[in-house]
Amino acid sequence: MSQQTFKIEVSQRIQRLPPYLFGRINKMKHEKRVAGVDIIDLGMGNPTDPTPASVVAKLAEAARDPRNHRYSVSTGVASLRREVAKKYKTKYGVELDPETEVIATIGSKEGFSHLCLAMLGPGDTAVVPDPAFPIHIYAVAMAGANVIRVPLGNDQAFLDRIEQTIDGLYPSPKLLILNYPHNPTAMTIDAAFWDRAVEMCRRRHIMIISDFAYGEINFDGYVAPSFLAAKGAKDIGVEFTTMSKSYNMAGWRCGFCAGNADMVKALATIKGYYDYGIFAPIQIASIIAMREHLDMPMEQSRIYQRRRDVLCRGLDKLGWTYEKPKASMFVWAKINPEHLKGQDTIDFCLRMMDEAEVALAPGRAFGEHGEGYVRIALVENEHRLRQAMNNLDRALNPRKPKPKRERAAAKE
Repeated sequence: MSQQTFKIEVSQRIQRLPPYLFGRINKMKHEKRVAGVDIIDLGMGNPTDPTPASVVAKLAEAARDPRNHRYSVSTGVASLRREVAKKYKTKYGVELDPETEVIATIGSKEGFSHLCLAMLGPGDTAVVPDPAFPIHIYAVAMAGANVIRVPLGNDQAFLDRIEQTIDGLYPSPKLLILNYPHNPTAMTIDAAFWDRAVEMCRRRHIMIISDFAYGEINFDGYVAPSFLAAKGAKDIGVEFTTMSKSYNMAGWRCGFCAGNADMVKALATIKGYYDYGIFAPIQIASIIAMREHLDMPMEQSRIYQRRRDVLCRGLDKLGWTYEKPKASMFVWAKINPEHLKGQDTIDFCLRMMDEAEVALAPGRAFGEHGEGYVRIALVENEHRLRQAMNNLDRALNPRKPKPKRERAAAKE
């Protein structure tokens, strides 16, 4: 008698998720590194620069205190929330109540995902620009809601496209997800954009989530505006920030959600069921980072700006087109069609890892409108960036060998 196969059935939530297009890239990168190949990884926005030494020292000191070994609070310790409110007041002129309008999250990605779970459900719809950071799509899908994609922009025409899309939908979308400085494209906005977006969403009864993860990484005198600084922003939405990029604390997983008290409360409710908060020494060290390293974001921006310039010179040599970014830690570049050779960007990036030993993020992984582009992260030092661009140039623009007669003449 044959034994019946037991079938594991995953939830509809998992089945709703689109294919993870970075999967093949990550698999090849891992295999290459296991084989001893020195892959220059410009595919992931994973900072390689160190966290400030005093912040690490405070973490170690706090970790030795047994009182910090217990469960923390899921919303974040009060002194950390106060520090976030103080920073918003100093930097953006925004008044926040740290008790009701600020919550600490286990990185902004966790907070964003749980807020979608708190605000959305089956039958609800969120509007998301295309291209987009993948979690802006996946978190909505995991909440059981629908995603409407609108081609990305940073002007009135973009907001008009959103309104035209909304006009054809019933019921109206519940949420608009925006992200400036943008990941993956590094697109930026001026402060007036937020005023127009808030006015539109208030009129349409739509909430806004602003992902401001790269808000402090600015170049050439540009200063990214906070959504919360717009008039009426707190009435309709929240903003996510993080310690990851500005303070090189990506692995520490400390982020924040601030703004509308009802949305913050809904996130706190979800987190109360799901987690016990961030390890207390990380929260204490994060306070020290914000309090004692006020210039750190500006210093890190200068590092990324120099790297950006090195990378852009390499792209010029390759003949790829791009808009020189004014913020974020990425360059979004359009690949020379001759270099693509008819491949899509995912296969192209696999080829570049094989032929140039450089990992890039394929634009298609961020949405339909990302096809033909790659996202290049400024995470390696200037020397490694030059090496990466030289590797790409050798792989894509091979020089024809000189005839024997010319080589012989050169030797003489």
